[in-house]
Amino acid sequence: MRPPVFTTLGCRLNAYETEAMKELAAAHGVGGAVVVNTCAVTAEAVRKARQEIRRLARENPGAPVIVTGCAAQTEPETFAAMPEVTRVIGNHEKMQPATWAGLTAPDLIGTTERIMVDDIMSVKETAGHLIDGFGRHRAYVQVQNGCDHRCTFCIIPFGRGNSRSVPAGVVVEQIRRLVDKGFLEVVLTGVDLTSWGADLPGGPRLGDLVMRILRLVPDLPRLRISSIDSIEADDNLMLAIATEPRLMPHLHLSLQHGDDLILKRMKRRHLRDDAIRFCEQARRLRPDIVFGADLIAGFPTETEAMFENTLKLVADCDLTFLHVFPFSPRKGTPAARMPQVRGPDIRDRAARLRQVGDEVLNRHLSAQTGKTHRVLTEGPRIGRTEQFTEVAFDEDRPEGAILDARIKGFGQGRLRA
Repeated sequence: MRPPVFTTLGCRLNAYETEAMKELAAAHGVGGAVVVNTCAVTAEAVRKARQEIRRLARENPGAPVIVTGCAAQTEPETFAAMPEVTRVIGNHEKMQPATWAGLTAPDLIGTTERIMVDDIMSVKETAGHLIDGFGRHRAYVQVQNGCDHRCTFCIIPFGRGNSRSVPAGVVVEQIRRLVDKGFLEVVLTGVDLTSWGADLPGGPRLGDLVMRILRLVPDLPRLRISSIDSIEADDNLMLAIATEPRLMPHLHLSLQHGDDLILKRMKRRHLRDDAIRFCEQARRLRPDIVFGADLIAGFPTETEAMFENTLKLVADCDLTFLHVFPFSPRKGTPAARMPQVRGPDIRDRAARLRQVGDEVLNRHLSAQTGKTHRVLTEGPRIGRTEQFTEVAFDEDRPEGAILDARIKGFGQGRLRA
């Protein structure tokens, strides 16, 4: 029987969990099925999930179609009603061996139990899913799942549940195993990464975990942390930024907006000046650090002047990598009930914000010309700097190495070396 076909939509955590599901499916002999791991961050993400399901069903006639992920968790009936879908599995269930033990293709065909989605809010623990990483030289390690905050635009807590952490000892052991397998860089990932530890004995913080990893895994060349909420950055995290060269100088910040009134309406826990102050402090501690950020254009009640404050925040925080979201109302969230901005205005503002993003990225790339960077090669002609900037080589280089590369120029959003 042919192996299952897996498709991942959405975030890095979803991609990580798809790798774990592949191992679970292989361990229990699941074959012949199509598995779609969905995203629910926007209404557009849900639309794309339905589109992908239909496409895969056409390309794999007769194959059972299993739908899981955040959209399956938040809208199970939507997907169960699709004629192409055989079974809908929740975010907690998809990571359980018992679920996959019962998912052999013949059993799925004609099954009457179409929805396996329980109350995600009742889940209290996140297991450390011990996979070999994905990608050949960079590994992603899930250390946290869920979110205790209730931003007015966000459906994700209802797809992921409340925040829960993987114990530090489990994380350290997994990273040791990955280093032994030859991985040169590890990325810590989660839904609300800076909330790591709040549910563990003693209430450790993310900075404590970072310092512990670097101390107990001395052979790990590079440690990176994914998206963080800057208002939750603790003292040890800032100490690590200042003193630990193996912690990479790149942070992706969940900023969302640059106007204080909109931030309050979003129920964010920071204000504009908090974001600016954090970036200034981090840059004082680590002058070569660069920042990415999530930013939403067209949030309900946003005026042109409020949007201009987001444009100005890009310069005030000296952001380099922008991830721009045109606001999309999610049914069941408070923001969906607020006065909406006109669709053309949302699209225009998102386009203007992306244009500013292209400009700041090009300035960053231009400033690297003539410099030498330490690059992790991910293929014969591609790699990433410590600041996570993509580098294209003019000739083949050893794959899976960290080497010095002199930057000769840039183009198409990447450096040339």
